Amino acid sequence: MTFAGEILVQTLRNIWAHKLRSTLTMFGISWGIASIVFMIAIGEGFKSGYRNMLSSMGTDLVILWPGRTARQAGGQRAGHDVRFSYDDVRAIEEECYLVRHATAESAASLPARSRYNSGVFSTHGITPVYQQIRSMKLESGRHISQEDMEEARSVCVIGEDVQKQLFAGHEALGSQVYIREIPFKVIGELAKKEQNNSYNGLDGNKVLIPYSAMDRHFPDSRPFIGPGHIDNLLIVPVTPDDHLQAVKQVRRLLGRRHGFDATDEGAIWCWDTVQMAQMVSHIYDSMELFLSFMAFITLGLGGIGVMNIMLVSVAERTREIGVKQAVGATPGRILFEFFLEAVTLTVLSGLAGLVAAWAICSAVSRLPLPALFAGLPVSPKTALIAFGTLVLVGILSALYPARRASLLVPVEALRYE
Repeated sequence: MTFAGEILVQTLRNIWAHKLRSTLTMFGISWGIASIVFMIAIGEGFKSGYRNMLSSMGTDLVILWPGRTARQAGGQRAGHDVRFSYDDVRAIEEECYLVRHATAESAASLPARSRYNSGVFSTHGITPVYQQIRSMKLESGRHISQEDMEEARSVCVIGEDVQKQLFAGHEALGSQVYIREIPFKVIGELAKKEQNNSYNGLDGNKVLIPYSAMDRHFPDSRPFIGPGHIDNLLIVPVTPDDHLQAVKQVRRLLGRRHGFDATDEGAIWCWDTVQMAQMVSHIYDSMELFLSFMAFITLGLGGIGVMNIMLVSVAERTREIGVKQAVGATPGRILFEFFLEAVTLTVLSGLAGLVAAWAICSAVSRLPLPALFAGLPVSPKTALIAFGTLVLVGILSALYPARRASLLVPVEALRYE
């Protein structure tokens, strides 16, 4: 048997000889490692849940609403209303190179009926790209196409709740619905979406029609808005890192087109989901850092427990150390023996804690969970951080007892009672 193998066998025998003491010591290390995994996983679970919640509304989405100016600019008095039009969308697509997608949206609560039932639903005039950036998936049929938009076709895509109310279990695809007595053909049904937030209602309650058809058949009749105007603009930056500059580009363009100062916050109301996601991510990162710090303290206390047990072991085995030195054991061998015992005790208990934490996290992630919490994901990075911390604690807790054992004077050790 090799030198290292002989010492390892002796180490395992020493641990086994003090089973209760070793088990209690190992529990502290195991709980410390498990705590680190749990704390990091909790933070990742909340961050992933929030990202999933935002992705149900749209990915990297910035929504702009027209407002009222607070400053005088461009020959316009302060306090005049800003009104968006579809020409603004075309201008953004042509001039704002940091914007990947831009689309218009007009909405109104309109009565709709089928041959089975009727109701009042949120009806939205949209462009084809709107369905993509709003993460709208189909249960059946097809999306609104560019041809539908260009020809102002009377077609619609309905949400699941609209389908249930208007058709009550009957086939909706290909059927006809009347919106304000104008016939529209159902070309698609939206798939069920887990959605707990929105800026204008849940997608399951919506009827989607081409923007051009909305503008033709249902122009806005409000006196201070009028036909040809849209409710809001949606833009997607080229990359999330460009979102602030993209919004500035759009503000400058719209300010020039509508005669207001681009820095006038009141002229345009903005909901930047990218900025919000980053802010929430920073909050969760801070929470994760604090919880992980507490877990590291727990693991550190476990390491102190290992150090304490090893010092007791050195005291109990002082005569044994003296005998080994008398028959030729070098201080280096004595140091390595006690060092290996402490590290083995730490690593075995840490691995047990890591496996237990992974099993618990996997079980929790399979449970039905709220949309804002995506379970307890354990990534390779988390496992690496936990294991690296474990090795560090093992080395630090082993050094002092092992060095103390190696520095014992043989004569004094043999006389120790």
